[in-house]
Amino acid sequence: MRKIAAVGALLALVIILWLATRPPPLTVQGEVSADRYDISPRVAGRVLTLAANVGDNVKKGTVLAELESPQLAASLLAARAALNVANADLARVSSTRPETIAARRAEMAAAAADVKLYQESYDRQVKLISSGVSAQSRLDEAARNLEAALRKRDATGAAVKLATDGASPEEKALAEAQVKQAEAALHQREVDVAELIIRAPVDGQVTTRIAELGENFSPGSPIFSLVDLSDVWFTFNLREDLLKGLKVGDGFTVTVPAVGTKPLPVRVTMINVQGQYATWRATRATGDFDLRTFEVRAKPAEPVTGLRPGMSAIADWAARDR
Repeated sequence: MRKIAAVGALLALVIILWLATRPPPLTVQGEVSADRYDISPRVAGRVLTLAANVGDNVKKGTVLAELESPQLAASLLAARAALNVANADLARVSSTRPETIAARRAEMAAAAADVKLYQESYDRQVKLISSGVSAQSRLDEAARNLEAALRKRDATGAAVKLATDGASPEEKALAEAQVKQAEAALHQREVDVAELIIRAPVDGQVTTRIAELGENFSPGSPIFSLVDLSDVWFTFNLREDLLKGLKVGDGFTVTVPAVGTKPLPVRVTMINVQGQYATWRATRATGDFDLRTFEVRAKPAEPVTGLRPGMSAIADWAARDR
C-alpha cells in the first residue's frame, strides 16, 4: 500500500509540475473592422439643413445635408449672363438687319440702271462719231461714264453680298468659341452649386456628425462619417513568427464576446506587412532577430448579426491547426 501511495504521490507531483511548466495557451486578439467613409463637401458653404443624424441607416444617394453659398449663387447668375452675351454676339455676327440688305439691293439696282443708261449713251456716240456728226471728246466722255457705272455696279454687288453673308468666317468662329467657353463656365458653376447638396456615397450607417446648422465648411472638411455594415471583417496584428503555415484561404474560428460565446468560422482574405513602426525589436544584442508585424484580415464564413467595428475578436491561435 505504501508503494502504491508513493507512486500516486509521485504521479500527482509530475502532473502538477507539468501543468506548472507547460506554456500557456496562445490567444490572439483582434477587432471587427469595416469600410469607413468620411464625407466632406467639394465646395465651401454654410450648413443650411441637416437631414441625417448619428445612428441613421441611409441608402446611397440619400441627402445628408444642404449647404448654401451666396458667392456661388452670384457666380451662377454671372455665368448665365455671360452665355447670353456670347449668344447675342454670335447672332449679331451671323446675320444682318433686313433693312440693311434691302438698302444695299436698292443701291445695286440703281447702279445697274446707270450702267444701262450709260451703255446706251456710249452706243449712240459710237454711231454718231462713225458718221462724223459727233466729236471724239463726246465719245470719250461717254466711255468714262460707262466705266464708272460698271465699277459702281460691282461695288454695290459686293456690298449686297457682304450684307447677306454677315461677318467673316474668322469672326464667326471666334464668336462660336466664345459661346462654347461661356457654356463651359456655366456648366462648371452649375456643378459647383449641385455640390452644395451632400449625398451618401454608399449604403451605410451614420457614425459621426460634425456639422451643426449655420457652420461654415471648407472643401475637404468632414461633415459626416459612414460605415458599411454589410461588409465587415476581422483584423489581427501578428508577429511574423506566428504566421507559420498561414496562407490566404485558410480558416479558423474566433469568438466575439459582444455577440456571444459561439465560435465563428472565418477565412483569411489578406496577409499584409505593416510599416517599420510595427517592428518587434530584439531584446538581446546577439542571437535574436527583429520581427515584423503583419496584418491578417479574415472574413466571416457566413453572415453574423450584430457585428460592429471596434468589437474585440479572440482566437485560440494554438488550436488553429488542429
